[in-house]
Amino acid sequence: MAISDSPETIGITGTSTSSLTDSDLTHTLRRRPAAATTVPRDVADSGSKTEEDDSTLNDLVRDSGSDDSVTAKICEPGDNGRIGGSEASMDSVNAVQDNKGLGENDRGVDPSAAKFAYRPSVPAHRRVKESPLSSDAIFRQSHAGLFNLCIVVLVAVNSRLIIENLMKYGWLIKTGFWFSSRSLRDWPLLMCCLTLPIFPLAAFVVEKLALQKSISEPAVVSLHIIITTTSILYPVLVILRCDSAVLSGVTLMLFACIVWLKLVSYVHTNYDMRALGKSTEKGDAVPSSSNTDIPHNISLNSLAYFMVAPTLCYQTSYPRTVCVRKGWVFRQLVKLIIFTGLMGFIVEQYINPIVKNSQHPLKGNLLYAIERVLKLSVPNLYVWLCMFYCFFHLWLNILAELLCFGDREFYKDWWNAKTVEEYWRMWNMPVHKWMVRHIYFPCLRHGVPKGVAIVIAFLVSAVFHELCIAVPCHMFKLWAFIGIMLQVPLVLITNYLQDKFRNSMVGNMIFWFIFCILGQPMCLLLYYHDLMNRKGKAE
Repeated sequence: MAISDSPETIGITGTSTSSLTDSDLTHTLRRRPAAATTVPRDVADSGSKTEEDDSTLNDLVRDSGSDDSVTAKICEPGDNGRIGGSEASMDSVNAVQDNKGLGENDRGVDPSAAKFAYRPSVPAHRRVKESPLSSDAIFRQSHAGLFNLCIVVLVAVNSRLIIENLMKYGWLIKTGFWFSSRSLRDWPLLMCCLTLPIFPLAAFVVEKLALQKSISEPAVVSLHIIITTTSILYPVLVILRCDSAVLSGVTLMLFACIVWLKLVSYVHTNYDMRALGKSTEKGDAVPSSSNTDIPHNISLNSLAYFMVAPTLCYQTSYPRTVCVRKGWVFRQLVKLIIFTGLMGFIVEQYINPIVKNSQHPLKGNLLYAIERVLKLSVPNLYVWLCMFYCFFHLWLNILAELLCFGDREFYKDWWNAKTVEEYWRMWNMPVHKWMVRHIYFPCLRHGVPKGVAIVIAFLVSAVFHELCIAVPCHMFKLWAFIGIMLQVPLVLITNYLQDKFRNSMVGNMIFWFIFCILGQPMCLLLYYHDLMNRKGKAE
């Protein structure tokens, strides 16, 4: 071996010598040669090598394309066109070994490549580079490790808080607020829930008569208005007449609202299909490509499937999957049970004690109210995220899997929302699609301005939020209604800030603060104290 005057030139001597020029050392060597992939010693030292063998050996010690280390990388899958990354080059090495009569077990380590990989004369610094966390390079790196660290720290910190809470206060879980002795006697609510399918059947009969042209179109519209209105008023009256548990009332109201939304979609879709059919017969309109392959037929099976499917938008057929994955469904059910239990633990162990030790946020000390809201925000955020995961991801996917329902876009990446408007478009996709299909675009087609159409959509949402909370609590303070309607100015504010700063982080931080730090804890405190005051007066 001899080291030339140039620090970047390495000479290799032996029975047959091949020199590495400056061009051969443009990139340094990355890994030491693996035992199973390098050229054997007798091939490297053989004096009877052909010119092709010399070229192959030079390629073996040539760098793999990375110039930030001085170790050899030989015969590994990677970049095309080089040893250390090319299957073609690997084949040429194998051809050399096969010509020498060497099998797989005879291929050993090339000592020359390993011996000269760490020469002191080989440059360690070859070009300008940025640190991984510098502003120019930070988003080019993978931060999966830091994300894992955040998860580990989050689990560790919350585990400590749980242990500390249990040691200080003991086991606080009681079911009196959610379930009471009268919860088992809430049979009127159960019977009301079991009788809700009467309304879809009534709508089916009306649509069948309309298809047969047995009744006029105004009569069809009037009957559907009566059916849909009764479907929402009937559960409200049952809950108000019965002193039921809060959770039982909320469950019934959610079912009633879902039935109402599905009925409206069913009626509106069939009405539109009849209108398109009449326009086509008269030659006033040409059916679009999306409607030409959908026959207007009224089927009880399609209605029954729609009423249990995880969607609020009716159509005669849906994208379907091939089979049901039973093992997958079982795993999701286990997750659903675990996260539901976690929600109950957080509510009873953390949220209930905080709200019980609080004052009415609008009637007490301002600083004390702010402290309570901030203290309540973290457990409330955990419950909200668990609720989202349990319902929108686990439960709706389980239902879709059992029904072979194909379209499972129940939510989008709402956590990246830059404005409040984006959040409402991505948070609850079944409701969003219903709003767009049956409220927003019909308003636009009837000449309603876009801004007014958005306000109408939020108004409908606010009414149903208030119904689902106020009716089970037997009080109408309109906090949920006001909270939803305040989203309209927030949409304008966040859109303005997003256009002004051109930074997604500003709108996203405002969204998280308004929903998780301020809005939800404040509404929870307001409804809790109003409910406790009502119960106190009743007693």
